[in-house]
Amino acid sequence: MTVSVLVVDDSGFFRKRLTEILTASGQITVVGAATNGREGVELAAKLRPDVITMDYEMPVLDGISAVREIMAQQATPVLMFSSLTYEGARVTLDALEAGAVDFLPKNFEEIARDTSQLQNVLINRVLDIAKSQPRARTAGTPAKPVTATPPPRREIPPRAARAATKETHHETAPASPSRRSLKKTPARQYSVVGIGTSTGGPVALQKVLSVLPASFPTPIVLVQHMPASFTPAFAERLNKLCKIEVRQAEDGDLLEPGLALLAPGGKQMMIESRGGRGRVKILPGDERLNYKPCVDVTFGSLARSFPGKTLGVILTGMGADGREGCRMMKQSGAVVWSQNEETSVIYGMPMAVATAGLSDEVLPLNNVGLRLIEGVS
Repeated sequence: MTVSVLVVDDSGFFRKRLTEILTASGQITVVGAATNGREGVELAAKLRPDVITMDYEMPVLDGISAVREIMAQQATPVLMFSSLTYEGARVTLDALEAGAVDFLPKNFEEIARDTSQLQNVLINRVLDIAKSQPRARTAGTPAKPVTATPPPRREIPPRAARAATKETHHETAPASPSRRSLKKTPARQYSVVGIGTSTGGPVALQKVLSVLPASFPTPIVLVQHMPASFTPAFAERLNKLCKIEVRQAEDGDLLEPGLALLAPGGKQMMIESRGGRGRVKILPGDERLNYKPCVDVTFGSLARSFPGKTLGVILTGMGADGREGCRMMKQSGAVVWSQNEETSVIYGMPMAVATAGLSDEVLPLNNVGLRLIEGVS
């Protein structure tokens, strides 16, 4: 199946290069290109692409406003391009909250060099988010490319319609390991709660953490796949929205009740136990690891430092990061929860945990925060 893409960017060079790279994959057809956000909204309605790539700073209508309009009219997976700056991070977080699925840094120098690594990242990201179907879409005529007609696209049942059949906290269909019936784990005391996520994570974490009371009794550590320039702004954003305190972790920080520490981008966060108290150890990002920060690294350290006294939570994200860390947790006697498929932007990381038989509970996103309140004493 060919994935149809609409490119929205005010730079003629960037539109041309994106089109060349995506088309060369043989799996992607660029069906149109827009020079500003208003034109992007109009072409999205007309062409009905599978994925939209969106610049954030454009004339007539900016990228964030365009994303909001597209999501209101006809929700479509959007890949946002942004600068690797503090301000770029804030804009990107706004775009994700508006409905964008994921983001990539907009680096003219790298795209001009035409490296195979950049091509692979871009192509794979587009193909991955094409599967996300973040919100219900109305059926209609497939997108038509500029120069050729792509094969008919298959219609995917809207997530909202599928989710409407699930009214309980837990999955009840026994068809697969990720859908087996699971009972609530009894409320218990934990030394720490670890939450790991990737694509869709910024919005998911906001939903989970914003319902927790300031008196939440257990320290929380957060691992979100995110560049180094983004995590400070993300921690600040969460702190403003939450009753608990949220900040980017620093080497030597102590774990405290009512405090959530976010792993810094580009590095690895481990938790050590000293005298029964958790302490953060920040290490340089290991180039041998795909993810910096990596959920497996942090969760593995939790399993070693607090065996049987941790709660691991895996939320939406691509890939399988977190599965081995959760396996180590389970081997130590800990508890693991994972997000369900219907509410995941990308059902990769939570699926990897659930299908490995590591999930004690499989939860809709809106229930995770509530379960933390009632399940952590």
